[in-house]
Amino acid sequence: MLLPALERLVPAVGDHPSFEVGEEVRVLDRNPIGHYRVPTYLRGAQATVVRIIRPAMIDNEQEGYGRNAGDRRHYYRIAVPLVRLWPQYVGSPSDELRIEVFETWLERL
Repeated sequence: MLLPALERLVPAVGDHPSFEVGEEVRVLDRNPIGHYRVPTYLRGAQATVVRIIRPAMIDNEQEGYGRNAGDRRHYYRIAVPLVRLWPQYVGSPSDELRIEVFETWLERL
């Protein structure tokens, strides 16, 4: 029996998310020169993936330099408790920052 055309497709690298909702991740602590899209205060922070942004997008850092050859990855909405970012934070312990971060900036814990 022949499978429908969509079921025969082989996904390209980056078509499937690398992380899942609920997974604990860390924002990489890189110091690239030039074009990047992650606030410095967020680097090194531990977070929880709360949403996978679809569809996969092109790598905007590479695109900023005209070096993108169609490399696609996912953005993830992550949640970071504010006390992890600012230990002196005096608000509710449940307060958190939610922000979208590109896959190349995240690592699995």
